[in-house]
Amino acid sequence: EDEEVVAEIMRRRFFPALITHKAWEGFHFAGHEIRITEATDCYGAVVWPSALVLCYFLETNSKQYNLVDKNVIEIGAGTGLVSIVASLLGALVTATDLPELLGNLHHNVLQNTKLKCKHQPCVKELSWGIDLEKNFPNSSCHFDYILAADVVYHHPFLDELLLTFDHLCKNDTVILWAMKFRLEKENQFVGRFQTLFDLEVISDFPSLNITLYKAMRKGRMKA
Repeated sequence: EDEEVVAEIMRRRFFPALITHKAWEGFHFAGHEIRITEATDCYGAVVWPSALVLCYFLETNSKQYNLVDKNVIEIGAGTGLVSIVASLLGALVTATDLPELLGNLHHNVLQNTKLKCKHQPCVKELSWGIDLEKNFPNSSCHFDYILAADVVYHHPFLDELLLTFDHLCKNDTVILWAMKFRLEKENQFVGRFQTLFDLEVISDFPSLNITLYKAMRKGRMKA
């Protein structure tokens, strides 16, 4: 079953028939053809399999996790694929990442959502753990969903990532997080995450070493 679903997810990806002056990958999600411009000089400008897993889940579980008119933030949005799919599914999306990634992120989001979405998504800088209250004040920022795909890997900002989850998550916020398991140090982040949040496995793909989690603040997980 795992291999069948993974094959279906990967079939959503396609490549240009002809070589173009600008490298891009194509995806079919939410009834649209999505074209993503990538860059090979940094991790955040490439579409990783965890993003495809999360997009597929959002599309195929749109009744249970109805994003229409929901306030959604994606952290570590990278190329913007997950944010684009959430926007096409009706969400009011804020796509965030580091300043050096915002140009490509904004390009992808704009070209794939303009005149196609109920709510035009916005792109905003978010450096994990930095100026969180200034840029996302608790008094005015409320997100129904936090989306994250492949935000845990070999980087030195795991403490700041946990702090960011903690700041953005209210009592009724649902986190949907696709995690690729790589090295033990990064894998230990899951245990640290569980000191603040209840965690539930909602999909598991052993062939990809990817697990999709649902999380909420401790004691708030709905049956």
